[in-house]
Amino acid sequence: MAAGGLALLPALLVAALCAASWRAEAAIGVNWGTVSDHRAPPGVVVDLMRANRISKVKLFDADPGVLRALAGSGIQVMVGVTNGELASIAGSQAAADDWVAQNVSRYVGRGGVDIRYIAVGNEPFLTSYQGQFQSYIIPAMTNIQQSLVKANLASYIKLVVPCNADAYQSASVPSQGVFRTELTQIMTQLAAFLSSSGAPFVVNIYPFLSLYQSSDFPQDYAFFEGSTHPVVDGPNVYYNAFDGNFDTLVSALSKIGYGNLPIAIGEIGWPTEGAPSANLTAARAFNQGLINRVTSNKGTPLRPGVPPADVYLFSLLDEEGKSILPGNFERHWGIFSFDGQAKYPLNLGLGNSVLKNAKEVPYLPSRWCVANPARNLDGVSDHMKLACSMADCTTLYYGGSCYGIGEKGNVSYAFNSYYQQQKQDPKSCDFGGLGMITYLDPSMGECRFLVGVDDSKSSAVASCGGGCCGVCCGMWVLAFWVFMYLRMMGSA
Repeated sequence: MAAGGLALLPALLVAALCAASWRAEAAIGVNWGTVSDHRAPPGVVVDLMRANRISKVKLFDADPGVLRALAGSGIQVMVGVTNGELASIAGSQAAADDWVAQNVSRYVGRGGVDIRYIAVGNEPFLTSYQGQFQSYIIPAMTNIQQSLVKANLASYIKLVVPCNADAYQSASVPSQGVFRTELTQIMTQLAAFLSSSGAPFVVNIYPFLSLYQSSDFPQDYAFFEGSTHPVVDGPNVYYNAFDGNFDTLVSALSKIGYGNLPIAIGEIGWPTEGAPSANLTAARAFNQGLINRVTSNKGTPLRPGVPPADVYLFSLLDEEGKSILPGNFERHWGIFSFDGQAKYPLNLGLGNSVLKNAKEVPYLPSRWCVANPARNLDGVSDHMKLACSMADCTTLYYGGSCYGIGEKGNVSYAFNSYYQQQKQDPKSCDFGGLGMITYLDPSMGECRFLVGVDDSKSSAVASCGGGCCGVCCGMWVLAFWVFMYLRMMGSA
C-alpha cells in the first residue's frame, strides 16, 4: 500500500501496523562519524561493517565517497541533511529537489545504495540553539517529501529528525514526561508527519553523561544489571537510566496523542577512556547489556514486549579530531579504534560472537617519533603544547590508557601523535632537536603509540551534521536529567 493510502487509515491501525513492522526488523546499527585525522578509506570501513554483519548505518551527512563505498553492500543507510542546509531546503522546493537528486537519487537503484532514511537536521531542537532551526524542520520535511514523491522514492525512503533528550522532561517520574512547552506544537506536527509515513521518532540517549555529570548519580543505575536505587513510578519500577529516559519520551508522546509511535535510538554508547568511568570494562558492560536487553524484546514498563525500532550505537570508530570541550572522552566512543581494530569483545547479536577487525588498512610505514634520549628535556613544554594542540593527546590524561607512563613517555607520545598526524613528515619530528625517529615500537602496556593511516585514498570529509554530532552540543542538558533522577529519588 502506498504511503498516501496509509495516511487514510485510522491512526490506531497505522500505529499497530508500524509497531509490528518495527518488531520484525529491529536491529543494532552504528553511527559512522568521520571527524578524524586518520580516516580509513570508506571501502575498508564498509568491509569492516559487513564482516561484523552490521546491516544498518547512520551518517551525519551524505558524503559522496562514503556513499559510493556503500553501493551494493546491502547495508541500510540513513543519510543526513545538516543543520546548515535546513534554511535553504525549507525555503525552496527547488533546493529540496536538488538535494534529493544530488544526495539520494543518484545513488539508489539496482546495485546502488540502500538509503532507507533521511535525517532532517541533527538535534535541531536543542535549547542551546534558542530556536534557531525550529521553524525550518516541518517546511524542510514537507519539501523533501515532495522531492521524494517526484523521484518515486517516497514509499521507500522515510524522513526522521534525530532529537536530543532535552526535548522532553518530567517533573518527577517517567509517567509525567512532557515535551518542553515551546516544542509542544512542533512535536505534535512532527509526530503526525512520522505517523502518517510510518517513520519512527528518533532520540539520542546517553546514560554515561548522567553519570559523568554528577557523583551523586548511582553508577549501577547507568547499566543494565539492576540497581540498588530503582525509580518507583506507581506500578512500574525502573532499574536503569535507559528505560527511565525512554519511557519519559513515551509519556510525552502519549500526551500529544501519539503514544504508539515507534521510537528508534539514534545514538547511544559508552566511551573507553577520557574519564574515570570511561574504560574498556565499563564500555563493554554497557554496550553488551544494551544489546542483550534490546534483542531480548523485553521492552520497557510502558512498552512491554516492544523494543526500540532500531538502535544505532555511538560509535563505530574513534574520532580523534572531535572537540574535547565536553571532555576528553569525546574522542573515544568507538567500539573500534580509528583503524578498525576492536577495542573489546562484543557480541552485537548479529551472528558473530565477537567483533572482527578491519583488514587491508593502509597504514603509514612502521616508524614513530619519540623523545631523543640524548637530549635534555628541560625546554620541552612548549613543544608538547604545540603537539597536543594539533594532535590527540587525551590518552595521557587521567582516565586515559597512557596515563602514568612518565615524563619521557608523555613527551614521546605527544611527539608521535603530531608526527603521525603530519603523515610522518620528517620535519614534524624535529621539535628543536628534541625528537628522533625510531623503527622500534615504543608502545608500553596498554598504552599504544599509533601508526597513522594513509587516508589519501579516502574522500570522506569530516562531518558533524552541520553543528554537533555525538554528544558535544547536548552536554548542558545532562544536569537536568541528573536533577530529575535525584528528584525521583527524593534527593533534590
